[in-house]
Amino acid sequence: MFFKQIIDKLRNPHIVNLIGNAVMSVLNMVLIAIFFRYLSMDEMGIWFFFQGTIGLIDTFRAGLITTAFITSYAGNTEERSREIAGSAWYLGSGITVVFIVINLVYLLLPYRIPDGGTDLFIKWFGLVYVITLPSFIASCIAQAEQRFDRLLYIRAVSQILSIVFALVMILTNHVTLMMAVYTGFLAGGIASLMTIMLGWARIDTFKNYSKKTIRHLFDFGKYSVGTSLGSSMFRNSDTYIINFMLGPGSLAVYNLGLRLMEFVETPLRSFAATIMPPLSAAHNQDNKPHVIYILKKYAGMVTIVILPIVIGSLLFSEFAVWIVDKKYVATAAPNVFRIFMTFALLYPVERFMALTLDATNQPQVNAVKLIFMLAANIIGDVLGVLIFHNVYGVALATLLPVVVGLLISYFRLQKYSKFNLLDVYRIGYLETFWLIRDSIKAFKNRNKKVADG
Repeated sequence: MFFKQIIDKLRNPHIVNLIGNAVMSVLNMVLIAIFFRYLSMDEMGIWFFFQGTIGLIDTFRAGLITTAFITSYAGNTEERSREIAGSAWYLGSGITVVFIVINLVYLLLPYRIPDGGTDLFIKWFGLVYVITLPSFIASCIAQAEQRFDRLLYIRAVSQILSIVFALVMILTNHVTLMMAVYTGFLAGGIASLMTIMLGWARIDTFKNYSKKTIRHLFDFGKYSVGTSLGSSMFRNSDTYIINFMLGPGSLAVYNLGLRLMEFVETPLRSFAATIMPPLSAAHNQDNKPHVIYILKKYAGMVTIVILPIVIGSLLFSEFAVWIVDKKYVATAAPNVFRIFMTFALLYPVERFMALTLDATNQPQVNAVKLIFMLAANIIGDVLGVLIFHNVYGVALATLLPVVVGLLISYFRLQKYSKFNLLDVYRIGYLETFWLIRDSIKAFKNRNKKVADG
């Protein structure tokens, strides 16, 4: 009975998604650690630039389709679901064709951009989006159906294969920047092929598209894409400013500190992926107090959860960097990591307020908000580099956009339903305390039943 209860709890979508994100974070850090050890600082900087820019452009596709798809697909009839899936395939394919055309035009030109990272990206980004389209659609479907196990499989296959191919490169003494890029293509292609063969991508629904549904997805997504692009540009603006003002070597140092932030990003992403359905349900039932309570509960609990992680990171920053690659311990990487972790305590409340704006049909607020956040980040980054002449200036500047975003979201949500920001932490503490208390009580009751025979 006890083990059955544990299994039932593990089937909870929050737990499945949390475990999935934790596993993916570990696998991602393993892959990055391998590249850190075998590529030079400049090569690592170029690789981060390439990956970051790929992610930025992919945000356009994800922002335009993902949220609109999930809100339209979930809970619908099979016939309607097929129409939505087919329309998403049609829209995604159209976006991919545009990327391919841009890619081919550049390849046909005799001119090449001198910056290594930019040239690498423009040469290959079209192929990336062809390869990843099936797994992208399959991931949208998995989220809409709350099949977080499938989402984990899709991500894990790609990530594990990338690690395996990296180990093969090490064993054959072929660890180069381009081989790292090629193995990423291969791993992503195999993951996409898997989703097609298992039927998870529902590629057979392509013929079920309708112009009306495509238009619906586009009209909804045009607001979300602004939010997603702004959010991605907000993260990647640091990459571009460091790359062009300080060089790819500094970008590698900065990204090592940034990548260690996965300790915080993992619980954030996990809860963010599962908070939308209850928020949307409460809003659709016109239960505003419950919408705000869900916001307070999750933002507060995640803050409490990451607090010991933050404290531990501040104390053992050098050790965390040493595990990845000891040659970076003497660089700015440990202190960059400390700066990020200090600011991380503000991330949950800012992130979940943004999700609440989406769930209450205010995506346009997030789109406008991110323009201000992006402006604050770029201005802060440039001033930071000019003042400090190193990555510390960029790391310190990350506080500005977080505060700007938090304040805009807070004052906008006050118009939806009044609440006190400090209640986030009070309710988060109480919910965490009750969860721990009830878990201990359940454990004691189980032991008592076992003892009583």
